[in-house]
Amino acid sequence: MRKRFNTTGLCYPDEHYMVNMEKRLDDTKTLVDRGEYFIINRARQYGKTTTLNLLAERLKEEYAVFSISFEGMGKEEYASADSFCRNFYSLLNDELLYHTVEGIPDTLCAVCEKPRPGMGGLSDFISYLCREADRPVVLMIDEVDQAGNHETFLTFLGMLRKKFLARRKLPTFYSVILAGVYDIKNMKLKIRDDTEHQYNSPWNIAADFMVNMSFSVQDISGMLADYEKDVCTGMEVSKMAELIWDYTSGYPFLVSRICKILDEYIPGRHEFPDLRSAWTKEGFLEAVKILQTESNTLFDDMVKKLNDFPELKKALYSILFQGERVPYNVYNNVINLGVMFGFIKKSTNGESIAVSNRIFETQLYNLFISEELLNSSMYKAASADKDLNRFVQDGRLQMEQVLERFVEAFADIYSDADEKFVEENGRRFFLLYLKPIINGVGNFYVEARTRNRRRTDVIIDYRGQQFVCELKIWHGDEYNRRGERQLMDYLDAYHLTTGYMLSFNFNKKKETGVHKVRLGQKVLIEAVV
Repeated sequence: MRKRFNTTGLCYPDEHYMVNMEKRLDDTKTLVDRGEYFIINRARQYGKTTTLNLLAERLKEEYAVFSISFEGMGKEEYASADSFCRNFYSLLNDELLYHTVEGIPDTLCAVCEKPRPGMGGLSDFISYLCREADRPVVLMIDEVDQAGNHETFLTFLGMLRKKFLARRKLPTFYSVILAGVYDIKNMKLKIRDDTEHQYNSPWNIAADFMVNMSFSVQDISGMLADYEKDVCTGMEVSKMAELIWDYTSGYPFLVSRICKILDEYIPGRHEFPDLRSAWTKEGFLEAVKILQTESNTLFDDMVKKLNDFPELKKALYSILFQGERVPYNVYNNVINLGVMFGFIKKSTNGESIAVSNRIFETQLYNLFISEELLNSSMYKAASADKDLNRFVQDGRLQMEQVLERFVEAFADIYSDADEKFVEENGRRFFLLYLKPIINGVGNFYVEARTRNRRRTDVIIDYRGQQFVCELKIWHGDEYNRRGERQLMDYLDAYHLTTGYMLSFNFNKKKETGVHKVRLGQKVLIEAVV
């Protein structure tokens, strides 16, 4: 049986199509070789557990490796130091019994089965373990996120920190690796009486983990080339890799999920009878549409995080709908949360923040729009027009008619709105109108390079058709001509001959409606409200 793309659980090179991990493993092993304590903190489903598993296999040639996980530990395990330590002994003992930790004498198994009570007893045992081992001992702990809510775990980290600082005199773990979403380095351990409210980080000894775990175009190309050798779809590997990266920015789960959909879900559909037709740009856009409409653990977690952190949700809303440029500041807690969860990143210029990738951006747009649908007059107007079959002829979207009806609906509903109101809400109105028209058939995303208060490019995919529609606030004839030239450049990039522009014009002498402008070999259809 050939390999497959995997998006659940561990990935194994002999079972799954994977990017080449050698450079990442080499760089991580370098930290271990230097005796560093560090944290692999990356967003959900970013390949942390797979990386730890592969790293453990590589380290076993030189180190005694205990690779454990805190997944499934409940409140009772953290209720006291004794209960936490008993569970920790048990995890170590399981490694000795079932995974054969090389370099550890057999006599240590009996010691694990009779644990010494308390954190002090555990500290003594760690020293004994590391002194008796024939090799340097490495501890790897996965799924540490929930543990950070419990003082017993932070006390445990404090104990490891104390031993690390005294390791030239007292045997201890050679290297410790923690893995999770949250940056444990910034968690605080209470070291004084409650009334003093003073805190100290128990893990400020951690080295920086700078290994890039996202996938590059070259990474994706290598994985697809491996797949192509087995399947022979005839795809243009480099172009498909670029397309996947363009939408995902290399987020591991999203890359693998799109590939899995293309391999397993698309072939056999009416438009895509086989793998050869699936691994095309049209098949890719269909896979993106399926991904955007499915419920998966990554998107479920996104919704949960936004509900848990309303300030982060507010910041993302202002970036997407109001074109706010939020400066990147490492000391801003909201920004740190967004980066830690993988939702936002530094913009290309490094001065502001941006949503991490097109998939997340569209998912966030859809989420925010869905929360307004029932109370949105624009959505209701578009739904009514769609019911009259105004916008689709012979399976093809009539974008000009969409703009014409939007202009009429906007005039009916928001004719008295002031300039500031429209500047802050214009793109939201258009997307609310567009949503029911393409829902279930098409998709859209917003071009990040143009998303600001004055200008936005919306790219619409509908049954293999693509439309580029620029939304802008009118700021004079010269600004308008500049926008037209930029739109023409986008049409060249997308190999299109017709572009669309929606202008929110507050000039009292404006002429509302839709008209066509011919610019060389291109046609611009501009709607003015």
